[in-house]
Parts: sequence; C-alpha cells; structure tokens
Amino acid sequence: MNKFEILVTGAAGFIGFHLCRKLLRENKSIIGIDNINNYYDPELKYARLNQLNTYAENSSKKWIFHKANLEDIETLQGIFSEYRPKIVINLAAQAGVRYSLENPLAYINSNILGFVNLLECCKNFPVENFLYASSSSVYGGNTKIPFEEINAVDHPVSLYAATKKSNELIAHTYSHLYKIPSTGLRLFTVYGPWGRPDMAPMIFAKAILSSEPIKIFNDGDMKRDFTYIDDVIEIIFRLLENPAKPESKFNTNFPDSSQSWSPYKIYNIGNGNPTSIMEFINKLERELGKKANKKYEPMQKGDVKETFSDSTKIKSLTGYDHYKSLDYGITKFVKWYKGFYGYN
Repeated sequence: MNKFEILVTGAAGFIGFHLCRKLLRENKSIIGIDNINNYYDPELKYARLNQLNTYAENSSKKWIFHKANLEDIETLQGIFSEYRPKIVINLAAQAGVRYSLENPLAYINSNILGFVNLLECCKNFPVENFLYASSSSVYGGNTKIPFEEINAVDHPVSLYAATKKSNELIAHTYSHLYKIPSTGLRLFTVYGPWGRPDMAPMIFAKAILSSEPIKIFNDGDMKRDFTYIDDVIEIIFRLLENPAKPESKFNTNFPDSSQSWSPYKIYNIGNGNPTSIMEFINKLERELGKKANKKYEPMQKGDVKETFSDSTKIKSLTGYDHYKSLDYGITKFVKWYKGFYGYN
C-alpha cells in the first residue's frame, strides 16, 4: 500500500491542474484522476498534465496520475485501497450549462453516479476531509443579489445546475450517515490561464484574434462575477486543514441549508464584484489590441442574467480577501493565450 495525502479528481481540468500544481509546490503527495474526455480538445488536457509531470519529475515531487472514470466504481475502489488518501477534492464533472441541453445523460453519469461512487469510496476508506466543486449556477432563477449561501436554491434553470444541487444534497446525506466532513464550493465564473475553451474568455479571445463574430447573449445585458483562478486555488488550499465541522447551534426549526448538525458546509467562492459582459469584452479588446465583431443574440436557455457572490462566510473562515482585479486577470490570461496558441 502506497500512502498519498490528497486525491484530486479532474486533475487535467482547468481548476484541477492549477490546484495540483499548487499542491506539488507545497510538497503535498497527490493522486490525480481524470478521464480525459473529448468534451473539449484533449490536447489541452494533456498539455496541462505534461506540465504537472515535468514539474514533479524535475523537483522529485510525489505525484501519480490515473486515467479513470468516476463511474467505474471498481477502478475507484482499487485506487483508494492502494493509496488511502486522507483528503479528497472532487473537481471532476461534466461541465457546461448549454451542453446539458444536448447531452443530459453525460451529466447524470458523471455528476451524479460518479459523485456517489466517490462518496462510497470515502465511506469505505475513511477520509479526513472531502471538498467538492459545486457552482453558482445552483442559484438558478434567484434575483435577490448578492447570492448568499442561506438563499433557497430549489429552482435550477439547467440540468447542470440541478446536478450540482444534487451533489450538495447527496454530500449532506453521507455526512449525516457516515460522518464524512464535506465542504461544497459554489464557484463563480472562474477564469485565467489554461482555462476551458467552452467558457467566455477563451471563446471571445479566439474569435477576436481570428476576426470571427462573437455571440453576445441577451443583447449584452448580462453580468458575471469573474473570479481569477489563483484566488480560487488559494482558498481551496486554506480549506485542506479545515474540514467541515457540525454546527453546534444548528436550528432545525429554521434550518440553514449551508450548514448542519453533521460535518457539512457550503461556501460561495466569488470575487464579489460582478462585471458586465460588455465591459469584459472591452477589457479583452484592449489587451488583445483588436476590436471584436459583435453579434447580438437573445438569452440562451439555461443561462441567468447575473451572478454576484456574497463571500462573507468564506472570508470569515479562511481570512482570504485579496481577490485579483479583472484587469490583472485578463492581462495574465491574454499573455498565456497568445503564448500557448502561437500568437505574436
């Protein structure tokens, strides 16, 4: 049996890659899992993995990667049995709001079945801390802003959002029944270098540099709480040694769904400074040195008009309140994008 400290699912993904790199730099021993599916170009995922492999080899860090599906319970159990991780961070999921309209079963298999399989492994091979990515999309049709963890999230507007809400409910059940310390992270529009090609920064940058039109939905009347990747990673890192604990004063007459009598917590992770899509595009245009060819479209099914995080709770817990500005983030993103895709 080879003991490793931390298991990270979705290790070849955008957030997973950045987290694994941070953990390696902090001398943590890591098992990475990813199925390298073709939802977007697998070459980008392999490029991220190559970065991790090279760094680990050159610095003698303890890192091992398994290509595996969370839906494959036998493979998962074998990995847990061999490495016995004490901390599990689940970042694997079928991502994307719009794609859930086209391929709903991919979300059920990965985000529900895979999630339950992972918790079964945490039950059978007890862990000290289970962290998982939820999403700001769970706020669905809510119009009260900023979004707070105590707000009801019972009206999702996409299947993706529904699966993330389901994750929170399932995690609570396992926390209650098996005392697995579970912390759900409602992430708000994470962006930065090595990002996902299906998200706005990558879509817009590619279109602008290729002189192709960019689709702007709801005629540009939308806002997003863009959150730079380094901020997200720092907060997750601070949560590693801070597993969820039962709330001693939990009021079952007026229950707060972001906490419990069980070791269970939900936190927003967002910049807390929503930006209009038009302002985001303007900043991207300035950094790229080229104007966008804008094509205005109506609101898409599954989208929401605005996201806005109240991050008071996570600040209180971790002390983190140094979110990067959008100017800083876009500069870093564009520098990486031009370099990676060969633009001068």
